[in-house]
Amino acid sequence: MPIQRLLAEGFTLAYWLLRCLLELLLLLARSEQRKEVEILLLRHELQVLRRQVARPQLRPADRVVLAALSQALPRVRSLLVEPATLLRWHRELVRRRWSFPTRPPGRPPMVSQARQLVLRLAAENPGWGYKRIHGELTGLGFTLSPSTVWNILRRHGIDPVPRRARLSWREFLHQQAASIVECDFFTVDTLWLRRLYVFFFIELERRRVHIAGITAHPNGAWVTQQARNVLATLKNEGKQPRILIRDRDVKLTKAFDAFLQSEGIRVIRTPIAAPQAKAHAERWVGSIRRPPQHTPAAPRARAATADPQTDPDPNATRRRSGSPTRPTRRPPARVRARCVALPS
Repeated sequence: MPIQRLLAEGFTLAYWLLRCLLELLLLLARSEQRKEVEILLLRHELQVLRRQVARPQLRPADRVVLAALSQALPRVRSLLVEPATLLRWHRELVRRRWSFPTRPPGRPPMVSQARQLVLRLAAENPGWGYKRIHGELTGLGFTLSPSTVWNILRRHGIDPVPRRARLSWREFLHQQAASIVECDFFTVDTLWLRRLYVFFFIELERRRVHIAGITAHPNGAWVTQQARNVLATLKNEGKQPRILIRDRDVKLTKAFDAFLQSEGIRVIRTPIAAPQAKAHAERWVGSIRRPPQHTPAAPRARAATADPQTDPDPNATRRRSGSPTRPTRRPPARVRARCVALPS
């Protein structure tokens, strides 16, 4: 970059010198009287410009021409620059000749394009470590050290390769929720102590529950038929699940899995005694089993509507006795799900 600048200044100076020589040849051909008139005109224009411009901006070529012409003229007051200014220009040239380019201390600043490229390579290639990313950047012409790549990944919260390439079960469910369905059983005891088995499916994307069927004696054929009915309902709605999560219940036979695989659905069995792997279905069953609880009203609304004779404050006796008042526990929130009953 400095070499190109020097070449440009050299060409500019050569052009100005050639122009001055041509103007000198034209001046030799003019008469003395015409030259005197032109000098008076130029001096008057210079005075006008001095009143309008506080400090003119001179290029390096202008400085060379003014310095060269000032040597051929005596010291006059009408010169654009003073002799001290000419000496200052000479000192600047000497200082620039014997000075070397310097840079601020520390590491050079990071190029934003390189930082964005590091993050992009890490996101698109989870199996690449910081050394692999550094090698790719070196091949593209970026001068970075491996520690710089590691610092960029750490500052943006990107884990190392073993933890980044591994997908957790929660992340898997979140990414594939639109195509995952869970199924499970829960029991209901009637008034005459007869136990019924309720077979249901739940969509993870909308938490929509499909009641497949209710029977007292579930078997493999009945379960397969109920799954066929649920899939038909989903296809009519334009949905095609790709993954079904189930537990290791013996009622879900190999024929059930074979039917789902023939429909292009991958069956994933949860580990033994691991209800968290099928948390959505277990949570909905828990909300069905828990009795509905009344949520207490706000304190201000209760105080405005309560009658001190018929509805005394339950904490008044405790406060009068001096025992601490225990805050009322908030009942657990129930899972809101939409149930769809299928025709038997």
